[in-house]
Amino acid sequence: MKRTLNDRIVKALKPAATGQRVDHMDTIVPGFGVRVTDRGVKTYILIARFPGSANPTRRALGGGELTLERARAKARDWLDLIRRGIDPREQEERQRLAEQRKRANSFAALAQDFIEQKLPSERRGAEVEKDIRRELIPAWGGRPVTEITADDVKALVKQIKVRGPGQARNVLGHVRRMLNWAIDQGDYGLTSSPCDRLKPKVLIGEKKVRTRVLNDVELRAVWQAAGRLGYPYCPAIRLLIVTGQRKSEVAEATWREIDLAKKLWTIGPERMKSGAAHEVPLTDAAIMILKSLPRFERGDHLFSADFGVSAVNGFARAKTRIDRETLTELKAAGIETMRPWVFHDLRRTMRTGLSALPVPDLVRELVIAHSVGGLHKVYDQHSYREEKRQALDLWAAHLRDVVTPAPANVTELRSAR
Repeated sequence: MKRTLNDRIVKALKPAATGQRVDHMDTIVPGFGVRVTDRGVKTYILIARFPGSANPTRRALGGGELTLERARAKARDWLDLIRRGIDPREQEERQRLAEQRKRANSFAALAQDFIEQKLPSERRGAEVEKDIRRELIPAWGGRPVTEITADDVKALVKQIKVRGPGQARNVLGHVRRMLNWAIDQGDYGLTSSPCDRLKPKVLIGEKKVRTRVLNDVELRAVWQAAGRLGYPYCPAIRLLIVTGQRKSEVAEATWREIDLAKKLWTIGPERMKSGAAHEVPLTDAAIMILKSLPRFERGDHLFSADFGVSAVNGFARAKTRIDRETLTELKAAGIETMRPWVFHDLRRTMRTGLSALPVPDLVRELVIAHSVGGLHKVYDQHSYREEKRQALDLWAAHLRDVVTPAPANVTELRSAR
């Protein structure tokens, strides 16, 4: 039967008799109609002489996922292809494969491959992955890698720069690395990188070298304020101050790196910026912090929010809280404000503090795992473990005087000469 199909008619079509199928043909598009089964299932169809077939054949256009309007449009497209000698089914397969290739060469696919194949062995791999998933995939995920231009990169980096030049510089570096990696793999159709002529200095600005060092009053305020945060941030921040190690080295520490009996913390090369293992002798202050930590059965991380399974994160939120608490401490000391600071400034403060103590310059650098190049790196393989321990003990003693100063009515007794 033929009639001018509309949505009301299609919706009202009754199921066919048991074991039967009924075709309701349209008068608008030749060969187009809707087939109804005995269970009431409706499928849009097109009856036509398809390329390679001598007789008319019925093919399904689609079912409930298609509206009548879209089904008619699809039928017209198929009839146009047939007139040009193209089989619609083969054309759809070619389009499907092209779309599949497009997805395989998308930025999201590249990002996932880069995350899985490149980042696991890197010290900062987890941080880089977060940046990629937060900044890059939402911006370019569905686009083919080959269509990302220098203008796209510049626009994104400038947008991020408003939030912070440091993050913008990080993201530009991630994009450059990912696209260069894609070129080396040869699997994404990319032969050149849009980042090749982009210079961070021009795009973001001169990188400012931080020189912020906390004075004794500020350091005491941070130490005391950290005490109000509780686990895991309080002990993590205090261990930063006591040891002078990087935030990632402290936050990602595991118990298997700690030898309490030897009072030694050994960080593996995979977690160090230098790529070499680093020993941190543990002072009594550090041991006291470690012994206060919970021990978990599910995981090995010292500082964790999921029972040791993964390392703590969320330091940005902790920084907001500690700034608030620090201000309270400073006001109690008659100080209204504190110059902006970041967690890495605690490391610089500790290193600067070592310079005021009787510690050789070489040992100061080795304490915080700064690489010492030249002939020393080649010929001096001494561990300097005891020298570093003495330096850290001196810093711990100084820190104790800073965070727990003697009462004002106590006078230090000096021996007569």
